[in-house]
Amino acid sequence: MAVDHTLEEMMGLLGDFGRYQGFQFFLHILSALTAGMHMLSLVTVMATPDHRCFIPQLDQNETFYPWNSSDVAQYIPMKATGELDSCRVFSGSAGNETASCSAYVYDHTYYETSKTIDWDFVCNKRWMASIAQTVYMFGVFTGAVVLGGLADKVGRKAVFCWSAALQLVLGVGVAFIPEYYSFLVVRFFYGIFGSAGSYITGFVLTMELVGPSKRTVCGIAFQATFAAGVMLVAAWGALIKDHVLLQVVYGLHGCLLIAHWWVMDESPRWLWMQGRTREAIDIVDKGLKMNGRGISMDKEYFARKTKATMLQDEESQTSAGVADLFKTPNLRMKTINVCVNWFANSLVYYGLSLSTGKLHGNPFLILFIMGLVEYPSYIVVVLLLDKMGRRFLTSFLMLAGGLCCIAATQMAQGSTTTTGIVMMGKLFIAGSFAIIYNYSAELFPTVVRNSAMGLGSMAARLSGALTPLITLLDSFDPTVPAVIFGVVALLSGFWTLFLPETMNQPMPQSIQDGENFGKGDTFFTTFLGRKKRDVVQPTHMEQMVPLQQPNNEK
Repeated sequence: MAVDHTLEEMMGLLGDFGRYQGFQFFLHILSALTAGMHMLSLVTVMATPDHRCFIPQLDQNETFYPWNSSDVAQYIPMKATGELDSCRVFSGSAGNETASCSAYVYDHTYYETSKTIDWDFVCNKRWMASIAQTVYMFGVFTGAVVLGGLADKVGRKAVFCWSAALQLVLGVGVAFIPEYYSFLVVRFFYGIFGSAGSYITGFVLTMELVGPSKRTVCGIAFQATFAAGVMLVAAWGALIKDHVLLQVVYGLHGCLLIAHWWVMDESPRWLWMQGRTREAIDIVDKGLKMNGRGISMDKEYFARKTKATMLQDEESQTSAGVADLFKTPNLRMKTINVCVNWFANSLVYYGLSLSTGKLHGNPFLILFIMGLVEYPSYIVVVLLLDKMGRRFLTSFLMLAGGLCCIAATQMAQGSTTTTGIVMMGKLFIAGSFAIIYNYSAELFPTVVRNSAMGLGSMAARLSGALTPLITLLDSFDPTVPAVIFGVVALLSGFWTLFLPETMNQPMPQSIQDGENFGKGDTFFTTFLGRKKRDVVQPTHMEQMVPLQQPNNEK
């Protein structure tokens, strides 16, 4: 789609970032805070504390013997690691046979209550707790696909505000569901509206309002605020011990988004594309007054130019979709490479986030630090992204994150060193996950950019749904999940080196531009000096092309 110069002229009056954009951006970014909180709420609400079999001879009247007392060791076998078996007890008159537990005793050092404790989702039922997180991720996947398209039809603001209201209702209501399968159904819809609806449209609203020079910073800020939501999960979990009340508190954070219906504006770009140009002009005029730049806006001038622009746009529009990403060889390889990149980043990011309960120490402190360590990565990305380039930085961070995952498996479980290496892995992978959003938008031509972003996001949601199931493989060997995460990150990080660099390159617009863009440009041909990068010159240099449906959610 060709650039609408009338729209760009009007939006250019606002500047890249003023008071108006700052206020609207603050409203938008609150959705990232609630999305991060809802996404990982099960880490505390459905936490799995240390547990052992209930021993009738000792554990009477809910008075449980000390965890590792010699009396308990007489009834429970020891594992090869020297720890008590969590799932078996001695049986038979001779006491040399073992049997599965019929009831459990839980360590209440950190978790007094949780859904796992209520439903005994441990040992042979452990998979049922993982399914709950997987179902939530599939809800996010559904929300990314359905609500992203709906926002293009009915408006960003409508989807944002309805999602805010529903995440409040579902976030509070899910706390009181006593039955597992009903819980899964509500968790699915909770994922649609809790970590997809408002978050996606909030990001889109920001990208369509701020200028090109601020998009990278604002995009990274969304990632950082998502991490702040993860830190809030840990903070509230440490303060509130009752899991029902804890989930209610998580859900009530949706109240932060309720007032948006009255104070947040619709995207002027979306209104313009829908032919509601008067409303778009009024919003830009309001923004100009708030920015206080001393620029007056001639509303009638833009209203007159609109009619001619609309007619030209109708004649210049071309239809393209997801299928076009796979028709030509260069574009096809870039599409597959980027989808693998999204898949790998999401897999490792959530794999490390959901594994906090397996690290020794205070789980709330570990989860809080897991969110905190992302901030140095985001700062480095903002400082280096426009200096070192997207390709090298993405690849380096993924390779480093993968090596950290594998290195952690070679060290003693629960040691301070192992925990530190896992934290480093989270730092690296958070940085590469943040870059891939901007990198994907710059790699693909305008006519299929939103389709490419949506495809990448679907790959990320798929791996996010698979992550809880992969963590179950630690039943066979505790190192298996981390090895899988590490190998996937290493393979994807290496393959990223075959993508073209987009720094200081004009964005391609047509399918042909996309096919020609970056041909022969890999890290090995460019860095090793065998070939210089060719600069692709599209028919029309792209300026501020609106990102209609970039599914920028974690």
